[in-house]
Amino acid sequence: MAKAVHMMVRVLDESRSVDFYTKVFGLAVAERADFPDFTLIYLRNAENDFEVELTVNKGRTDAYNLGDGYGHMAFVVADLEAEHARIAALGFAPRDIKQMLHNGAPFGRFFFIDDPDGYKIEVLQRGGRFR
Repeated sequence: MAKAVHMMVRVLDESRSVDFYTKVFGLAVAERADFPDFTLIYLRNAENDFEVELTVNKGRTDAYNLGDGYGHMAFVVADLEAEHARIAALGFAPRDIKQMLHNGAPFGRFFFIDDPDGYKIEVLQRGGRFR
């Protein structure tokens, strides 16, 4: 059976992106691999071993075109309101908390935030299918 191990996003500024993912999601650098043309930074936390891979292409100065194919990555948290307030207090800009219904029943509570390169990230209240 296959096991998901990481998802990758291309970023322009390593320190700005690592700072964001560390402060907002509690991820820490698990490994950093420097190559002649690019650097790979693997981030994870104690919650699990799935990683976010940041790829920095050396010499790139233009923002990446995220196109219309990328949707979002998602994280679950134990207390959605507290995390929303904490992230806002750090000076980041989480969007308003929303609730999604399915067949008239609660399906998920969440908010979105963009990382420094514009990647959308969903933050969900832990529970139900979002464990």
